[in-house]
Parts: sequence; C-alpha cells; structure tokens
Amino acid sequence: MNHRFLRGMSDGIPICLGYLSVSFGFGILAVKSGLSPLQASVISASNLTSAGQKAGLDVIAAGGAIIEMILLQLTINIRYSLMALSLSQKLDRRFTTPHRLMASYGITDEIFAVCSAQKELLTPAYMYGMILVAAVGWVTGTALGAAAGELLPSSVSSAMEIVLFGMFIAIVIPPAKKQRSVLIVIAAAAAISVFFRYVLPMVSDGFAIIIAAVAASVLAAVFFPVRDEEGASP
Repeated sequence: MNHRFLRGMSDGIPICLGYLSVSFGFGILAVKSGLSPLQASVISASNLTSAGQKAGLDVIAAGGAIIEMILLQLTINIRYSLMALSLSQKLDRRFTTPHRLMASYGITDEIFAVCSAQKELLTPAYMYGMILVAAVGWVTGTALGAAAGELLPSSVSSAMEIVLFGMFIAIVIPPAKKQRSVLIVIAAAAAISVFFRYVLPMVSDGFAIIIAAVAASVLAAVFFPVRDEEGASP
C-alpha cells in the first residue's frame, strides 16, 4: 500500500507543479474580486476545478443568485462525471463505495489523463497519493497568489492574472488546430459570449456562460456527431 501511495505521489508531482503556477493566477483574481486569501484557499481546497472556480468567482463578484451558481457549476463540471464513469472500468476490487466517493473529489482533467494511461488497475492508495500532491499544489498556489495579490503593485498583479487564462488557451488551441469542428464550436461559444456581453448586458455573466456552453454543445452534437467504430452516429 505504501509503495502504491508513493508511486501515486511521484506521478502527481508534474501535476502539482503545473497547478502551483496556474492557481497562482486564480489567487490573484480572487483577492481582486474582494475575497481574502483564506477564502480563496478554501474555495480551491473544496472545489479543485480551475474553470469552475473562475466562473464561480465571477458570480460571487457580481452578487449572483445561488441557483445561478448551481447551474453554472453543473454545466461546467459535468464532464467530471463522465471521467469518473470511464475510470470506474479500471478500478481495483479494493475500491469500495467509500473509497470511490473520496477519490471522486480529486478527479480532474490531468489526474484523469494520468490514471487512464496506467496499464494496471487503479488502487485507492495510488489515487490518494496523486490527489494529495495535486491538491496541495493547487491550494498552495492559490494561497501564494492571493497573498501576492495583496502585496504586489496592481500593475504586476494584473500581469500575473494572465496565467489562468493562458491555461485555458493552452487547452483549446491544440485540438482546435487538429479538428475544424472544434474550432467552429469554440468560435460559436465565443460569439455567443460576446453577444451577451455587448448586446444583452443585462444577462448576468453566469447565465451567459451557461447559455453559451449549452448552445455550443448542442451545435457540436447536431453538426459534428462523434462516430462509433462502425461509422454510425451514436
């Protein structure tokens, strides 16, 4: 068990280092939105989702309603449920229901990718080791960024905010370059977002994100359905 836990920690170190730099930007954004370093750190410790946290931060800053926050997080983070279903096919028999519930806390895009690449079955100890290291990096980066946001000049802290947005760009650009369908869907989501920003500014940022995400997803499902191995649409 100790061996698997340590191996999970080892595999989680690259994720930790990446999270450390990206969450630094979130910490700065959180402080600029009126949150304290402690509040920003608690958000990162309890959520562990970059896109969800950034969108949720916008809702908090705008004084949005609870239902808006719930729908927004459901829309953005529902992909984690699909990742969990996929990983459930690779779990060791020691993964009892309590272990599954605890491990679900740490299923992020990066952890899912590393776990999916493992050839052997996943054990609770291995996943806990990886999740622990990754979570520590995410929360530590947030705390450092929030503290820096209170100390650094506004010009410097504003420049550091781009770290979080840089991660989002790095996620969407590679698949957009490979697949025209992805590029079209991204452009559609961006166009809808701009429409709400400048034509319908009375719609809150949270609901605008929800509508843009759902509309772009429907567009992808209708015009660019994923084909199964036999070439037929699912």
